Amino acid sequence: MTHKIFSKIVSRKMVVSLIMGFSCGVPLLLTISVLQAWMKQEGVDLATIGMFSLVGLPYTLKFLWAPIFDRFTLPFLGRRKGWLLVSQMLLILSIALLGLTSPSKAPWLVAFTAFLVTFFSASQDIIVDAYRREDLNDEELGLGSSMYIYGYRAGMLLASGGGLILADHIPFSMVYLIMAASLLPAVAAVVFTPEPAVVDGQPATIYEAVVEPLKEYFARDGAVLILLFILFYKIGDTMASAMTTPFYLDIGFTKTEIGTVVKVFGFWATLGGTFAGGVLMLKLGINRSLWMFGILQALSTACFAWLAMVGHSIPLLSGVIAFENISSGMGTAAYIAFMASMTNRRFTATQYALLSSLMGIPRVIASAPTGFIVEHIRWTGFFIFCTLIAIPGIIFPFYISSKK
Repeated sequence: MTHKIFSKIVSRKMVVSLIMGFSCGVPLLLTISVLQAWMKQEGVDLATIGMFSLVGLPYTLKFLWAPIFDRFTLPFLGRRKGWLLVSQMLLILSIALLGLTSPSKAPWLVAFTAFLVTFFSASQDIIVDAYRREDLNDEELGLGSSMYIYGYRAGMLLASGGGLILADHIPFSMVYLIMAASLLPAVAAVVFTPEPAVVDGQPATIYEAVVEPLKEYFARDGAVLILLFILFYKIGDTMASAMTTPFYLDIGFTKTEIGTVVKVFGFWATLGGTFAGGVLMLKLGINRSLWMFGILQALSTACFAWLAMVGHSIPLLSGVIAFENISSGMGTAAYIAFMASMTNRRFTATQYALLSSLMGIPRVIASAPTGFIVEHIRWTGFFIFCTLIAIPGIIFPFYISSKK
């Protein structure tokens, strides 16, 4: 059994999922933390730096142009690989061009180029998600999603941690050129990996590409229930995460302790949980995994209430962070695999883009009132509240399973 699992992990499909995840993870922070550090270094005012967060809009609006990738096929490499190669080449070019701009001398040119980076990055995300869904069968989706997240996290770490460390020794322009070059292995993966099998019934017009995915989805039994599940599955985890840094500081942890335990140790715990989730899904299936990992997520949130009552304790903080990040990593792997399994192969790009955009709503809306809640019920009550609000996400998988 161990040999069989290992052979799946090192298979062509899983390696490609890993590399494509890396390619999607690198660009994200190049227009956020790395660009902010560059602008700060060049003396750009804080108001302008804050406004630059708007260049990330393509990540939340990507469903608007996703139907193009379902409707049209380029005359080379195939329906998915052709668009993927084009988006990657344009992404590499835009990252390199961003490195040649000057935040202090031409901030609007920087904003425009950064917007190009996020647009081509979001486009790559759409096509990679569609490719992964069509390349993997239902049994492989769990492990494939885990490998994708692994690569994504590694790409983010290279761009943020690696990029900022490099910037202490070389100009930011060189940092961006290096980050652009780091995407070349993904280009090679696209060229040499096979195109997924063509499915019948692909949209023949833009109207069909936009309307048919919605009609097909809402014609399913339990369609609204699935949307509610996507909204609620990680809401407790998301609300708790929005206030963890103020919480750590409030109960007496230093910034060094937070950086060492929460960020560095927590990063590896998340990767461990993501990998464990992928392997367990091979045995349990996606629906059973959602239920089990949802329970673990809720329990890990409850542990923060325990930490709030105990106060400053490095051993307890380490244990809580390990449990929370492992369970969150497992839940995220199952969550992404589930969304992929819900898409129709005729409209993979459009339906997955819609579902993943929906996934981001709790991060913005549900997190907004968290500070207000803490002020009224304090930290222990807040984390208990986050635990209770996670219960619908644990119950939904039972009903969804009965509808499938």
